Amino acid sequence: MTLTPAMWQRVRDGVGPDGDAVAGVAAQEHAALGADRVAATRSALAARVLGAGPLDAWLTQPGVTDIAVNGDGRVWVDRGGGMEWVGDRLEPDDARALAVRLAGIAGRRLDEASPWVDGQLPSGARLHAMLPPLVEGGPHITIRVPPVEPVSLSELCDRGMVPTPWVPVLRAVVRQRLAFVVSGGTGAGKTTLLAALLGCIDPVERLLVVEDVRELSVDHPHLVRLEARPANVEGAGEVTLTTLVRQALRMRPDRIVVGEVRGAEVRELLAALNTGHEGGCGTLHANAPDDVIARFEALGALAGMAPEAVRVQLTAAVDLVVHVARREGARRVASVAAVFRRDGAPCVVPALEWNGPGHAPRTDAAWPALAARLGLGEQVPGSATRPAAGTATRPAAGIRPPTAEAEAEAS
Repeated sequence: MTLTPAMWQRVRDGVGPDGDAVAGVAAQEHAALGADRVAATRSALAARVLGAGPLDAWLTQPGVTDIAVNGDGRVWVDRGGGMEWVGDRLEPDDARALAVRLAGIAGRRLDEASPWVDGQLPSGARLHAMLPPLVEGGPHITIRVPPVEPVSLSELCDRGMVPTPWVPVLRAVVRQRLAFVVSGGTGAGKTTLLAALLGCIDPVERLLVVEDVRELSVDHPHLVRLEARPANVEGAGEVTLTTLVRQALRMRPDRIVVGEVRGAEVRELLAALNTGHEGGCGTLHANAPDDVIARFEALGALAGMAPEAVRVQLTAAVDLVVHVARREGARRVASVAAVFRRDGAPCVVPALEWNGPGHAPRTDAAWPALAARLGLGEQVPGSATRPAAGTATRPAAGIRPPTAEAEAEAS
């Protein structure tokens, strides 16, 4: 479609496109195209100059969590069962133009001087784009699509992510103000589960949520969001998560939530949880619950903390690790593990474990101590208890069952 002189004048005047302008361009073809084709043209133009172009259809499709355009132009989509090629392919010039325009919509710059971008689109989707030669072929675009509506814990249960007997346990974890981290790999559902758990918090509590890029979609009436800001093109103006966690402490929080703990902000978070801010939580990349301690130590090193200092603060600050996993395309809560103190050092001992749909959830070594802390009975309804002591059992990553002393310390 050819732009009219009036539209070219808008371009020369530096006036950006908007919905009314796009509708005006499409309406000029009413006589030639008819009402139906004008509507289709308007939608196509809006996607091309205001939205995500050929990716728009996937951004609005229910169930889509991630969209990726690789250097070869292929478009990949994750609809909950893993990434799949949808058959679409973008030309390199089109992919670059799309990446640059999306970066502009997110208020970021993308060019040879600033060859990558991490930002948020107006829809709430998280954008990452990178240009060659840092990546092979053409531009790479990755978009994380947030849920349109907050998802409740009951809905996650209906989807098969959480076993039914564990729902009252997880609600009790929130109600009793235990501090916890949700661990797991990329795309395992950490943010989804954390948002559902935050939705269980008493409405009168004030939540301070600190995120690098806004991802948590939470159904709670008293939610205060703090979002980090990258440096501008001159290298100034950066606001880090570390700074935001410090500011959150001064904003009268009932609970502090760090969307993703991945840097020096771990020092401020541990300090906050050790100074009376109970019930704090966040997500953490880890392959297994046993890896959480080592992960905290590595992050603490970025903040100049010695491993011994991290372990001491972690033992006192974090009560629970909820681990999520993704197997065969399905996301599930794989385990709930308690953090104990043993010989002065923290250890993570499973309390509940689940191998996914088709398998019965079971209680494990730390369940009696956790149940006592939560005020629940020792037997989780519908679950299978681990074999009694003295029978063949799978060790919990080499950690012996907690002693009575350790159980007392955990509670």
